Amino acid sequence: MRQPNRRQFLRGAAAAGAGLVILSNSRSAHSFAANEKLNIALVGVGGRGRWYVDGVPRSQNVVALCDVNESKATYAYKALPDQPKFHDYRVMLDRMSKEIDAVFVAVPDFTHAAVAVAAMRAGKHVFCEKPLTRTVHEARVMRDVARQQKVATQTGNQGSASDSFRRGVEMVEEGALGEVTEWYGFNADGGPNLRETPRGAQNVPEYLQWDLWLGPAAYRDFHAQWLNWPVWREFGSYQLGNWGAHTCFLGWNALRVGALWNMPADSKPRIRVRAEVSDVNRLSFPGSQVIRWRIPAREGMPPVDFTWVNGQRGPAQAVWNQIAERRGRKFTGWANGALMVGSKGAMENISTECWLVQQGEGQDKPQIITGPRRLPRSRGHEGDFYQACRGGISAWGSFENTGPFWELMALGVVATMFDEELEFDPIECRITNNAEADAALNSPRRKGWEL
Repeated sequence: MRQPNRRQFLRGAAAAGAGLVILSNSRSAHSFAANEKLNIALVGVGGRGRWYVDGVPRSQNVVALCDVNESKATYAYKALPDQPKFHDYRVMLDRMSKEIDAVFVAVPDFTHAAVAVAAMRAGKHVFCEKPLTRTVHEARVMRDVARQQKVATQTGNQGSASDSFRRGVEMVEEGALGEVTEWYGFNADGGPNLRETPRGAQNVPEYLQWDLWLGPAAYRDFHAQWLNWPVWREFGSYQLGNWGAHTCFLGWNALRVGALWNMPADSKPRIRVRAEVSDVNRLSFPGSQVIRWRIPAREGMPPVDFTWVNGQRGPAQAVWNQIAERRGRKFTGWANGALMVGSKGAMENISTECWLVQQGEGQDKPQIITGPRRLPRSRGHEGDFYQACRGGISAWGSFENTGPFWELMALGVVATMFDEELEFDPIECRITNNAEADAALNSPRRKGWEL
C-alpha cells in the first residue's frame, strides 16, 4: 500500500478545499480492558525503529508502518508484511485514525515534534525516541500539547526503567550523598566541527522520499552527506542528545530540577548557562565543549552546578581531569556517564546502572545499586507506557517530565553558539539577556510543518 508523495498529497488536499488534511482534535475515547492489546502505528521503522518492529508485536498489535526510506524499512516490511505501509505520517493519521490508539516515533530528531504533535492532536498516545526534540521551543510545545490532549506519553530514556536507576534516585533523596552541589555529564567523543555544507546536488535515490525526509527543515538539494543528520545543528544535537538524554536523566530526577518549571511566576527562578568550546561552529558541533548550568535552589535542594563535557581536548581536558578526581578512579578507554558529588559522597551512573563512588583507584566494576524500596518497580519502559495508555499511572518518561528536561539540555546546545552567560526563565521559556540567543530557542519551519 504505497502512499502518494508529498506533492501529490498536497495537491489532493488542496483539491478537496482543505489545503492540508485536518486531523481530528478529539482524544481517543476507547477504554481498555486490563489485558486488551493496543493498536500501534510505527513511524520510522529503520535504524532505531527496528527495536520497536521487533519488540512491540510481542505484546501489542502493530496496525501501520510509516517511513520515508524504503531501503531502511526493508526489514520491517518483511517482518510485518500485512500491515499498511505509508510514506507520510499525516496521510496515515488521516486514513487510519479510527484504527490507531498510539504512535511510536523513531524518526530523526528534527522531525520528532512534527510527528508527535500531529499524533497527539489526533488524540493518540505517543512514545517518542530520545532526545525528545531538537529545540527548546519544540520541547515546550510537546509538553503543552500532551497536557491539553490528556494523552499518555513516554520518551525513550529506557535506563529510567531499571531498578538501579530508581534506587539511585531514592538514595539521593534519602541523603546518602549529603547536599549535592556538583553534577557532571560526560562523553569522550568530540564533535566533527564541519565547516561547510555538502557541495553540489546528487540524484535522489528511488527508495527515498527526500522532501518528506527534510520535513520542517529548509529545502535543499539532495546530497548523501545530509543523511548523516546528527552532525548538523539544523538536524540534531550530537552527543548531548545522543548520550546526555540518557545519562543526565538520573540527576534531573534525583535533584528535582524540574521543580523550577512549576514554581510561581513571581518567584522568578533563573538558570544561567555558559559554554566553552574549542571552536564556535553554528553549522556543526565543535571538537570539544564544556557547558555549565548554574541551577538555583528548589524544593529543599541547594543550588547545583551542572557541567556537561564531551571531547577530550581544549577546554574540556581540565574538566575530564576534575571528573576523574571526583569519581576516585581514572578513565580507561571510552567513557560515558554522569556523576553527582555531594558533601558525604558521590554517585556515578550510566543510563541503566548506578553505583556509589569509593575513593581510590581500581574497582573497575564497583557494586551496582539495585532494588528500589519506595518507588514502584518498572514494568519495562514500553510496559510502563502501555499501562499509562490504559489509564494507569503516568510513565517516568512522560513529556510532562522529559519536556522540561530536554529544554534544559537543548538550552546547552544554544549556549555553545554564544560567548557569554545566558539567563533562562524556565517558566516563560525564554532567554532574558540576549535577544539573538532567545530567538535560537526556536527555528523556522517550512509551510505545512508548523506546530
